[in-house]
Amino acid sequence: MKRVLFVCLGNICRSPAAEAIMKAKLRQLGKENEFVVDSAGTYGGHAGALPDERMRERASRRGYVVDSRSRAFYPSADFPGFDLIIGMDNQNVTDLKRLALHADERNKIVRMMDFFPGETPYREVPDPYYEGTDGFELVLDLLEKAIDGLLEHLGMK
Repeated sequence: MKRVLFVCLGNICRSPAAEAIMKAKLRQLGKENEFVVDSAGTYGGHAGALPDERMRERASRRGYVVDSRSRAFYPSADFPGFDLIIGMDNQNVTDLKRLALHADERNKIVRMMDFFPGETPYREVPDPYYEGTDGFELVLDLLEKAIDGLLEHLGMK
């Protein structure tokens, strides 16, 4: 069983969308029983909340159900509980590495866009929270391709 955790700031836009996209793609491949997929935020202020309504609406147009409840990243549970911890942007990765106590924990942390296949001007998945509809569409576009790259990296494609 492979265990993947997606992390953004508040766990209400990018990481729950990544979680939903990953789960949908694994289901399409018939591999959903081989993975545990979850999401969390480095900031716990939205704990228990549904993802941003704008993300849920935009994702549903693409066939994704973004319905996980926000939660904070818990180092004592999440570092041992996951094999791969994927930050959406450089600040998330920096924050996660600061929380890591050991090299084996730091080695689990990667950036989402490191899996993006091909060329793109984006090195991070931008936070769409203060953006309009186009920001959410861009995030979904980036996540779909980066998750395809992640699945290839994991030997699923």
